Amino acid sequence: MNLPAVVTATEWQAARDALLAKEKEATRARDALAAERRRLPMVRIEKDYTFDGPDGKATLLDLFEGRRQLLLYHFMFGPNQDAGCDGCSMFVDQIGHLAHLYARDTSFALVSRAPLAKITAYKKRMGWTIPWHSSFESDFNVDFGVSPETPQADVYQDGETFGLSVFLRDGDSVFRTYFTTARGVEALGSVWSFLDMTPLGRQEDWEDSPAGYPQTKPYQWWRRHDEY
Repeated sequence: MNLPAVVTATEWQAARDALLAKEKEATRARDALAAERRRLPMVRIEKDYTFDGPDGKATLLDLFEGRRQLLLYHFMFGPNQDAGCDGCSMFVDQIGHLAHLYARDTSFALVSRAPLAKITAYKKRMGWTIPWHSSFESDFNVDFGVSPETPQADVYQDGETFGLSVFLRDGDSVFRTYFTTARGVEALGSVWSFLDMTPLGRQEDWEDSPAGYPQTKPYQWWRRHDEY
């Protein structure tokens, strides 16, 4: 395997400083995007959705738990499956203590199409405490574009997809302000961010790495944390 060039500490610092200037540009660009995101228009949620949770039936408003904002992760878990998506599971493993979000008047919840009994069993297996509700008897997943009209038993996770929706509450009125999926969600995960800091990177074959670096197909190495 070709390794990075070996240089003096002075030469390394010069190269690091040059990269730091580009990193600061990227940080300022992200800050500008966040400013635009805060100014996006929003959509009022007119439909009444009901979810099944550990304390019984809950509305979308209930998922706020009295806070002003709600981050809702659409977790891929098809109703015909006994375990949730491995990639979604890897993402949820990276979510820190929710007290830090609560301090900014923001709640976090998972919603899946799987029945509550399956969610409860899988949540226990994974050792998670994050609030997780079932939309099994609701149109929520279909309306928000993360589920097919009818579960597809011959497709991974019955054809479910994933994403992060952001909601704002004004009194009893709920508004959707943002949605992201794919690499927009990936950017929120610390595992990928940490690996991006290393010389070998994520070791996936889409990356621009020097010849000879170890690489595999994306997703092949992803596992639930009890399956490595």
